[in-house]
Amino acid sequence: MLTSQMIKEAARRAGADACGIAPISRMDGAPDDMNPKFLFPEAKSMIGFIFRIPRGVQRGIEEGTQFFQYPSMAYGGINEIFAPAVLYTVGKLIEDEGYEAFVYRNTGARGSVSDMDGSPGSSLSPEEQIEINENAKMSTAHHRSVQFTRPTRSDNVAPDLQFHFRLAAVACGLGEIGYSKMLLTPQFGPLQRLAFIFTDAELEYDEMYNGEPLCKKCMRCVRECPGKCIPDIKSGKTIKVNIAGKECEWADIDMWKCYAFYTHAGRYQNPFVPKEVWDKNENGALDLMEGKAEASEVEIMKVYGALQKYFPSWVGYNMAKCGGCIRGCVSRLEMKDGCLAGRFEAPLRTKKPWKLER
Repeated sequence: MLTSQMIKEAARRAGADACGIAPISRMDGAPDDMNPKFLFPEAKSMIGFIFRIPRGVQRGIEEGTQFFQYPSMAYGGINEIFAPAVLYTVGKLIEDEGYEAFVYRNTGARGSVSDMDGSPGSSLSPEEQIEINENAKMSTAHHRSVQFTRPTRSDNVAPDLQFHFRLAAVACGLGEIGYSKMLLTPQFGPLQRLAFIFTDAELEYDEMYNGEPLCKKCMRCVRECPGKCIPDIKSGKTIKVNIAGKECEWADIDMWKCYAFYTHAGRYQNPFVPKEVWDKNENGALDLMEGKAEASEVEIMKVYGALQKYFPSWVGYNMAKCGGCIRGCVSRLEMKDGCLAGRFEAPLRTKKPWKLER
């Protein structure tokens, strides 16, 4: 007989750092085009897996000396290699017991609704590399173009359905949403990636996290964002979502702007772009980064055209040069009242955050 304990033990043996199980009904309030029930209508249970991000992949960015490890290891390595292997192993266990395992790895945003602003049709994704150079014209660029998808039945939603990973993790009892919209867990703070399995097996379910609040509402994420993409809590600009009676609240982040700064950081946090490029700002391509234009897909395409060549992607993921909110959060949670207090012999932050003088 398949049990939750069997699944969790298999997940840990395969390499997952935590596993939580919830009835899929906890996601009933989600919009249809983000409701995992449509993935597998007979599913009864949702299994969430946590994969820790080694704190050390942030070290190079914290020191300003190595920017490749974070996107290649924390994103590409987990999403593309490690998590799928765990899903495969646990999925086999479930199916060997006679139940179906709908495995769902992090694929980035390839749904019919934009993860940036909720609008339908084609838009960019913060999880995908956009190729707009001459060589990309003869090949398929990593650009979400699903505006032509249609539901396969009258009672269905259009493919490819994307559900909210972080809220699903909350439903599985793995943690809570922090003010910066990051999932926070008691074990790892904001340092993890996620994957899921949906199954028609009815299992024993975990309660949602109800311990000491993990987010301290300290506003470090606001202060350390180079693009000022996260509004301060005093502004009242927040988003609230109720998951099976648990209220989740986070900042109403300017996601387009966050995307631009996550990948290109700006004049003072991007050591790969010559100062002269920022000063010249040819054809206003960097107006968004310089605070002279509102964030939009059009402005982001300009930024990519101007800056991508200075630090290309080699792993299929955007080359993270920011991570300010994450590192600020880790630094705060390592203090004595934070969930990461005492976890490491020495703190992540040992000196004042660097900033280029230009």
